[in-house]
Amino acid sequence: MAEPPRKESDRARWIRAQGLARGLNNAAIATEIAEQCGPLFGTSRVKAHRLAQGVALSDVVAQMRALYEVDGKPAPKIGETLLSAYESGYKRPGPEYLHYLCLVYRVDPGELGYQGPCVCGRGHDQRSAAAAPVPAPEPVTLVGSVVDRSWMAHQLDGNLHRADGSGSMARPPSIDLGEEDVVLRRTLLQLLAGAGVALDGQFLGAVDQLRRKMDDTLVNATVSPTMLDQWEETIHGYGQSYQSTPSLRMLCDVLLDFSEVRRLCDQRQPVELQERLCRIAAQLSGVSGLIMINLGDHRLARSFFRTARTAADETGDRGLRAWVTVREALLPLYYGDPREALHLARKAQDLAGRTPNVAAAMAPAVEARALGQLALRGRSDAAPTARRALVRGRAVFEQLSKNDTTDLVFGFTDRQMSFYEGDTYTNLGDHSKGEEVLRHALTLYSPSEVIDRTLVKLDRAHCALHAGEPGRAATVAKDAINELDPEHRSDILMLRARQLAATVVQNHGEISELRDLREALAGPSVQSPLGNGRLGQGGTPSDASKPDQPRSDPPRSDPPRDMV
Repeated sequence: MAEPPRKESDRARWIRAQGLARGLNNAAIATEIAEQCGPLFGTSRVKAHRLAQGVALSDVVAQMRALYEVDGKPAPKIGETLLSAYESGYKRPGPEYLHYLCLVYRVDPGELGYQGPCVCGRGHDQRSAAAAPVPAPEPVTLVGSVVDRSWMAHQLDGNLHRADGSGSMARPPSIDLGEEDVVLRRTLLQLLAGAGVALDGQFLGAVDQLRRKMDDTLVNATVSPTMLDQWEETIHGYGQSYQSTPSLRMLCDVLLDFSEVRRLCDQRQPVELQERLCRIAAQLSGVSGLIMINLGDHRLARSFFRTARTAADETGDRGLRAWVTVREALLPLYYGDPREALHLARKAQDLAGRTPNVAAAMAPAVEARALGQLALRGRSDAAPTARRALVRGRAVFEQLSKNDTTDLVFGFTDRQMSFYEGDTYTNLGDHSKGEEVLRHALTLYSPSEVIDRTLVKLDRAHCALHAGEPGRAATVAKDAINELDPEHRSDILMLRARQLAATVVQNHGEISELRDLREALAGPSVQSPLGNGRLGQGGTPSDASKPDQPRSDPPRSDPPRDMV
């Protein structure tokens, strides 16, 4: 006789072939597979039944879904991953899924390795049903009365099962009808009847088994530290590719991962893993908020930052909460009231504390930019305060680690710091200093960092405009827009250029260079799913995206600036 195969699947196939040749049914073949493969490969009894039928995980899932459909129930959420966890012993099926597994394999729960009766209260073993009538249930004496075990399992939990004549079941609660449940319920009934109860080995064993199951629940997470390491690497990759990837494509990638993290957060995890998941959720939501600023949807941007704050609060990490807050400050800085941006920037500094970190360096720089816009509006005390804020920000920046100064999203780089300084000097009226710092910042950005490079160029155009050179300003802005591919022409960039054109007309009238700038702006740009060049509030284009129509609010002299 040939030597049995050494692999689990091959050996199970060999046992099945031998059993079919001898006329054995599937249940008997499954028993032989469990007896022979269990000691060698750790094959569980529930897996042995699938191997005995010679089907794949997907086939079992399909059969369960078909049974649900026959019973008029919504399709179950069970999949191959969850079924594999049952077979590996990492998870135990709930009462409802166990019932349908018994129907698929036509055996009782005990044959699958699970103690206790099925939730339906009926037998599924076709061998016993065909061979002999079903025996009467074993009685259990409780305080002078005779109670059927199956009756006790159902009646002590009245909502467990509903017989309606058609054989369908109401959705059972998420409980585990193990042997320890029966012991504990019996003991409770004895106590209620006033009978004495001895702490015997059966009772203590049931108590310890229940504790062991809770231990299994607490440590049996659906996410592993290795998986979280991979998520964190993915987020780091988003920080590296944020500048070079078109905004809409980036948004799709981020939100797909955000959806998966949300699903994991919805399930119970150990505390340390849950905290890391919340950190990842806060970072993904924050990045989504930044992208929505890019695309011009203020409402969704605020919503994502609000979600990021909620997730960051769950971690208890002040640095992360400060990062979310300072990034949120960019929204009113670009599209709203600089006073709100100033408030959020100072709030971020309070959250960041005295330890040097990304938010502690970035928040003073954002504060300086907001004060620069207020100075441009005529606030007399804003200029000296803005300069002091720049000094504070640069001092903290010099203390950051190398890791904190290499990431454009989750860190704060030297080129960003220079960009913020140049923007502030421009708004404060120091045009020569602003041009010098912005030119230096432009040399620090790589050609692939499209968003910031374009924003620096547009900032230089505004610097030239404030210095009294509208023609050069229009030309610089036109060149910056023409260098962009259509997929990179997001709202934040196009709006900035349109506002420069509007300011030129307002202060200097129509000049020849404006014609070329308008032609550049009329080219193709990023389109929202609704077909608008800008997403605006609730998916409608905002007034700012229509340069030929007057705004309902007073014109601003300090239009929004950059994205980062």
